[in-house]
Amino acid sequence: MLKTRIAITSIASFSSLGKTADEVWCEYLSPKSLIVERKIGDTTFLVAPLSNDLAQEVQAIRNSDTKYKPLDNSVLYAILASREAVKNAGWNDSKFGINIGSSRGATQLFEKHYREFLASGKVATLTSPTTTLGNISTWVAHDLKSNGPQLSHSITCSTALHALLNGIAWLQAGMSDKFLVGGSEAPLTAFTIAQMQALKIYAKTNAVFPCRALDLNKNKNTMVLGEGAAMACLELGENQNALAYITGFGHATDDLQHSISITDEAECFQKSMKMALGELNPFDVDAVVMHAPGTIKGDLSEYKAILKVFGKNLPMLTTNKWKIGHTFGASGMLNIELALLMISHQEFIGVPFVTEQNPRKVIRNILINAVGFGGNAVSILLSK
Repeated sequence: MLKTRIAITSIASFSSLGKTADEVWCEYLSPKSLIVERKIGDTTFLVAPLSNDLAQEVQAIRNSDTKYKPLDNSVLYAILASREAVKNAGWNDSKFGINIGSSRGATQLFEKHYREFLASGKVATLTSPTTTLGNISTWVAHDLKSNGPQLSHSITCSTALHALLNGIAWLQAGMSDKFLVGGSEAPLTAFTIAQMQALKIYAKTNAVFPCRALDLNKNKNTMVLGEGAAMACLELGENQNALAYITGFGHATDDLQHSISITDEAECFQKSMKMALGELNPFDVDAVVMHAPGTIKGDLSEYKAILKVFGKNLPMLTTNKWKIGHTFGASGMLNIELALLMISHQEFIGVPFVTEQNPRKVIRNILINAVGFGGNAVSILLSK
């Protein structure tokens, strides 16, 4: 239970949606998927990549300083999103902590160095430090001149919301006044996508909506990968610049029957959502931003969990993966961003091919879900 409400004073992202709040909101208002066919290596895949302009911006930061040249895209995405978040929050000192995670880490760089090793039996000097997962928060701290604690982790697809949980813990314990939290992912490599295809969960059809996230009637898996980063600035207590407040949090892990799946009724989500709600009447939750990865079992089990918690009076349900794909460790914070935008604009963003349930006139409380391989669920309650 939260002793004191925590304010989110800024959020910034860097993804196929764009990089400014106006760009991101404009994209959400469009009922068009950002998933396209893209050639990666020798194969064409369905993915949700950065725009050409944003890709050039990544290259520009890589070329801006020799120390950034050997860094993986996952680190550069994190730096770009973090710069914007801290600027928007007005943090002008170095007294803040950082917890940024990634499910896969330096995928592109690791695969590149491994190919070189297979060809020559040798690796470049900076191979180890630049492919270490802890690299992300360290480089962001270096870039922002932060003197606070620097934490990195991988908790699969719920990584960003676990980073948020850590930020809450540090703030509630009085060990820090401000924390930058989020996730970054650059998984658009042939090897990473092949791993998803081996699980038989990846979309195969380039339709109008290749990813059918939250379509509970689909008869095939339709997950698609996207890339990007999202960061939020957390501050303890009431704040005149608050976009919204974190008023509840929950976490749980399933008793797995399989190494990659969650139980049929997602007991982990049932527990995490109930914990996040606390004493709040479930009817007072206006919307749920679901994890909903576009797989048959993933979407349906989470929906069943929501039915268990909310009964017949369901809140409005949505997800963004039909539009931007699954960004692994960054996805939870991109869900937080969508929730904050809906609260700010007082407008619900649904899924074009899903009928909206129980429309609410006012959006005050939104529950955000994330879960990953291992059944490690997190639920966050945001309130206006």
